[in-house]
Amino acid sequence: MTADTLVIADFGPRGRQGPRGPRGPGSARTPGPYRRLLATPGARAFTIGNLLARLPMGMFSVSAVVMIAGTRGSYALAGAVTAAGLGATAVVAPWIARLVDRYGQARIAVPATLLAALGSLALLLCVRLGAPAWTLFVSYAATATTPNLGGMSRARWAYLLDGDEKALHVANSFEQAADEACFMLGPVLAAFLCGTFFPEAGTLAGVTLLVTGALLFAAQRSTEPPPWTPPHPDPHPAPARTRTRRRPASPRTPLRTPALRPLLAICLAMGAVFGSMEVVTIGFADGQGHRAAAGVVLGLQAAGSCAAGLVYGAVHRQGSVEDRHVWCIAAMTALLTLPLLAATLTGSLLVLACALLVAGMATAPTMVTGMTLVQRHTPPGRLNEGMTLAVTGLLGGIACGSAAGGWTVEHVSPVAGYGVPVTAAAAALMIALVTHRVTLRPAESSNRFT
Repeated sequence: MTADTLVIADFGPRGRQGPRGPRGPGSARTPGPYRRLLATPGARAFTIGNLLARLPMGMFSVSAVVMIAGTRGSYALAGAVTAAGLGATAVVAPWIARLVDRYGQARIAVPATLLAALGSLALLLCVRLGAPAWTLFVSYAATATTPNLGGMSRARWAYLLDGDEKALHVANSFEQAADEACFMLGPVLAAFLCGTFFPEAGTLAGVTLLVTGALLFAAQRSTEPPPWTPPHPDPHPAPARTRTRRRPASPRTPLRTPALRPLLAICLAMGAVFGSMEVVTIGFADGQGHRAAAGVVLGLQAAGSCAAGLVYGAVHRQGSVEDRHVWCIAAMTALLTLPLLAATLTGSLLVLACALLVAGMATAPTMVTGMTLVQRHTPPGRLNEGMTLAVTGLLGGIACGSAAGGWTVEHVSPVAGYGVPVTAAAAALMIALVTHRVTLRPAESSNRFT
């Protein structure tokens, strides 16, 4: 203040103009989509626990194979045990998901996780003590009660981001990238633990991570979606002549939703892509005399998918989800010809690894759009069950693809085996092209919990 004049001076640094005035070098920058996503109240807490619990999903099968084959000297027995566990998961997982939707995540996920952990520990003891072979099948089948932790995390995002389609797209991309990262790091961690310490180390570490992560995840009750409750009958019904027929609030199972069935068929074909690619790549690397490098080569495919998933979640979306889903499957089918060409024309494992890195970039966008459609067409209150059915389709496809890829590698050639994932992707594309024009009014937006 000088006499009767008020002087106001701004001594802040001058820089580029921001949306609300001058922005200097030290001003806050606009956070990215994933930073904004994780800034959602309670999001980081349940994400940390969920990621800890999901990491063992890529560890248990590798640890079981190493543990059984190393002790019993039979890869056939190890493969049969893991296949039996996969089949049990395909049967039990949808029922666990239905209970989660009906009674809540914490109430069902914790005991189901503890039962699965006991199954893994029972398998360890049976292998260690030389129990009969049938006990291995029973023990590993008990691990099928492991809840779909990725589905439960997506259900929480849908609950927290109710009505925000853009943020939900980012969340689905983040979750798919997390899946790829877990399935990329899990086998590497399991192989390291089993090879460095003792054969049972991978299983013990997996059980510890699974239980700890599940308990941390279930403890975050503020972000847990409420369980679905069936509608109560009207205590004062209208007379029979004036009573209008009302559609039930939710069918008993998402399988009754017509729009969901072709999506599950696409998941089956996509699983065949993943299962055949893994077996064929192992066979190709073994034929080149570098079987130990197969895990690194497959890890590059998962790394490409993980990176593409994060980028896909951050870019601006155009067109409908149905159209993007078809285009993503078409891109995946086209890119899967690269490993086939690399194996046919060069026979080099290094060139094949680069081809798989590029081909993997179409995986995450395809899965993100597919899971978005599953969420959209799943009836309200059945989101965990709907996504678990999609995972079950993937598991069934992985089993079929592994069998087809293994037969082709053994009876034809490893190079010809790369035609199996291309064929499976083409089948998924045909299903998508035939069914994506089917218009069905969704039961309700799946990110609504009633």
